[in-house]
Amino acid sequence: MLLAAATPARSGDRVVDFGAGVGAAGLAAARRVAGIDLVLVEIDAALAELARGNAAANGIAANVIVLDVESPAEAYAAAGLAPDSVDAVLMNPPFNDPARHRISPDKARGLAHVATSDTLQNWVHAARRILKSSGTLTLIWRADGIGDVLAALDRGFGSLAILPVHGDVRTPAIRVLVRATKGSRAPTQIHPALMLNDESGVPNKEVQEVLAGQRVLPLATL
Repeated sequence: MLLAAATPARSGDRVVDFGAGVGAAGLAAARRVAGIDLVLVEIDAALAELARGNAAANGIAANVIVLDVESPAEAYAAAGLAPDSVDAVLMNPPFNDPARHRISPDKARGLAHVATSDTLQNWVHAARRILKSSGTLTLIWRADGIGDVLAALDRGFGSLAILPVHGDVRTPAIRVLVRATKGSRAPTQIHPALMLNDESGVPNKEVQEVLAGQRVLPLATL
């Protein structure tokens, strides 16, 4: 929901959710912005089928494609995602470090949660290829991997907007939301941090409103 609330989109935009799973982020974005052309990309056929069901149950038109995000350009084109054809991409790539996290014996769960050394670079490359000039990429990643995010976005993207996400005011950021614009040369901006809970551990009212779809995050505004 935080990813959806950080994604800039307008009615008529073609919006692609990479690694969509059951469609939660992409469908939330479509619920917020009526009239987008939504494409959900998911490698797992079973999850893709659930995404189709979720879209239908919520009355949201969505094209669900079973495709590995790291597929070559020809596979994307065959699926209707030609280069320079998309206004916005949002993604929550697998980001757990296999050196520090136990990999699930379930292959599908492992693919969904554990990154290789090339995962982020490959996903960003795929987004860059299908985005139009001035199209936006919005992603969520581990806060301690912000250096990897900046390196992956160094080629072809600019106007980065970074929103650190903290569990509470006493602890370091656990996630970063990042929005980048293809072909832009504008400088990077770091937004005030988002606290999921206040000093007493009570859920932040702003976050609750975001999760309920009642407000957006600053990154959604260009």
